[in-house]
Amino acid sequence: MPPAELKANEVDRQEEDARLAALEATGILDTPSEPSFDAITRLAAEYFRADTVLLGFADESRVWIKSYWGEPIRELPRSEPIFAMVLAEDGPVILPDLTKHPRFTGRRMMIRRLAAASLASVPVRSPEGRILGVLAILGGQPRRAMAVDELRMLESLAEMVASQLELRRLRKAFDKNAPRSALPVKNGKEAWPRKPDLRRALDQRQFVLYYQPEVELSTRRIVGLEALIRWKHPERGLIPPMDFIPLAEESGMILPIGDWGLTEACNQIQEWCHEDPRHRSLRVCVNLSARQFAREGLADHVEALLRRFGISSRQLGLEMTESSLIPNMHTALQVLSSLRRLGVSLLMDDFGTGYSSLSHLHSYPFDVLKIDRSFVGRITDGEQPLQIVRTIIELARVLGMSVVAEGIETHEQYKLLQRLGCRFGQGFLFARPMPAEATTQLLRLHGGLLPDSKPATVTAD
Repeated sequence: MPPAELKANEVDRQEEDARLAALEATGILDTPSEPSFDAITRLAAEYFRADTVLLGFADESRVWIKSYWGEPIRELPRSEPIFAMVLAEDGPVILPDLTKHPRFTGRRMMIRRLAAASLASVPVRSPEGRILGVLAILGGQPRRAMAVDELRMLESLAEMVASQLELRRLRKAFDKNAPRSALPVKNGKEAWPRKPDLRRALDQRQFVLYYQPEVELSTRRIVGLEALIRWKHPERGLIPPMDFIPLAEESGMILPIGDWGLTEACNQIQEWCHEDPRHRSLRVCVNLSARQFAREGLADHVEALLRRFGISSRQLGLEMTESSLIPNMHTALQVLSSLRRLGVSLLMDDFGTGYSSLSHLHSYPFDVLKIDRSFVGRITDGEQPLQIVRTIIELARVLGMSVVAEGIETHEQYKLLQRLGCRFGQGFLFARPMPAEATTQLLRLHGGLLPDSKPATVTAD
């Protein structure tokens, strides 16, 4: 990359860091509904006779909706035009007829059930002038051009929002109990990685997805793929998730990193489908974190991605561990139910390692159960571990769920699982996790059927 471009990117990164810091200082993200903000969206809807009004704030990867009038929506990918165009213009975006705008040639802006035909969106700024979010009004039909006094009204409403944010920021600043972050230290040295390292990795596209096939045990046919994140550091090489995911969880970077993974997986599904229509039967599964499940707007975010990439909900699976559900079980149930209504597959990962897995299976709308590799690895050690796996498979059958056995590494494990009635599995016996290019080569080479004699031998790097 030329030095001038590198310098420009660094300036953009510094400005974005300052914008995100200003947003974080308000403490607005993921907070409950508040009458003051709801009154503003309602006033905007009445004044402009809008079909939908959205008040949203954008972090690294999403536009979180604080208040809405009309279509009930809680979250959108940050790439959606409502925020992206305002940030690019550094000011209002007024589009009386979206059908005449080149960005929307051949497509519609969908906000849940509303096919928007007009958009007026103004920035919500910090006192320093940084754009923290947007106030947007949308209509299902083209409208006349906005008059000057109407634009002033919309901007005045945005300024009211900004005033509320500044009050929140001041209250937070004077809160003596506000947590203070400390720089992690290990063995007398500054620990690595730190939050800025993760943010830089995200900006510079150092994260990649590897894919591990899920196969039908009776035929060795590839029926799905699990997407697994890796960090390709330019100096330190390939960094496994266990070395950076805990920090991502602690620092909050797991949200933009997780959203990147979702977007990348959907994009890859689209590419595979374009290459070979037979790949439309594949399901790509993405792991979700506990913090992602604390977001009530997750289903809205997923729905927007499915629409953006033109893929079916049945082509996407979302995996979660039991421990990711426990911190906020009520919200998790609401989010899972919303995702299930979309039609995406819901997989409980590492089943059996939690203390109340059975009750969770009855409570949550999972349709796939993944047997943890610790049970599969001991299945040949005697009658007790064999009986545990048999019980899990039978439990899933009674509940009408599919079963995937993880961590299959030997032919003996493979044959035992087949005899127990386990239909699907994944593990090194079939293929190791590999980059998208190698996965594409694997699908081409074997036509979706893995050889029976030895594991797939496609190069993983």
